Amino acid sequence: MQLADKVIAITGAGQGLGRQMALSLAQSGVNLALIDLGRGQLDETRLECEALGVTARCYVANVTDEQQVIDAFERIEADFNQLNGIVNNAGIMRDGMFVKVRDGQVKTMSLEQFQSVLDVNVTGTFLCGREAAKVMLNTDSKGVLINISSVARAGNMGQTNYSASKAAVATMATVWAKELGRYGIRSVAIAPGVIKTAMTDQIKPEAMERLVGMIPVGRLGQAEEIASTIKYVLANDFISGRVLEIDGGMRM
Repeated sequence: MQLADKVIAITGAGQGLGRQMALSLAQSGVNLALIDLGRGQLDETRLECEALGVTARCYVANVTDEQQVIDAFERIEADFNQLNGIVNNAGIMRDGMFVKVRDGQVKTMSLEQFQSVLDVNVTGTFLCGREAAKVMLNTDSKGVLINISSVARAGNMGQTNYSASKAAVATMATVWAKELGRYGIRSVAIAPGVIKTAMTDQIKPEAMERLVGMIPVGRLGQAEEIASTIKYVLANDFISGRVLEIDGGMRM
């Protein structure tokens, strides 16, 4: 796929990895449909992208709300009359032990804590992937569905909910590749390792030292490295149904 003048949707585009992905794509001439919960940060991303000479439009939606997602993608279809890809980047973490004993009492992860992560990470990815594919078919656009998984998909202590969700979105990408290839739609998952973000900047130095020690390349990943992988997947029309692990050699 030639990137210039294509239209790519990004969920969770208001900040962090989502914003970096948007800016990286804008530098390659990609027009953008930016999706997130709040207007303020989305507008900041939009302005930065437009300064690079592309069209960027904002769509405020909760990815767990089916009707909001449907409405957002109907507007995307009306605004652009094409869609060539989506990056299902929106996600949350609510870490905790599955079961633990503290002060002689057994404590457990609540259903709400478990379900809230699956609602955003899995249901949100399902809904946005489904509606993006629908727009691609309606507009006869060749496209790519990209799900952001994680190295934690292999299982990480304290992350029953998050690990399960990231394994699920990787598997969904494989299924979608098999189902949608006949329509010219590819599907790929990207599984980042530990990436430098505002969240990782809050980690205590001693904990960060231990974390970096687990990564063979000896450092955290950079947001731009994930963004460049997005562009690689979009550009290479023979990649589909695979999970690309961008983790510096780290394995959970």
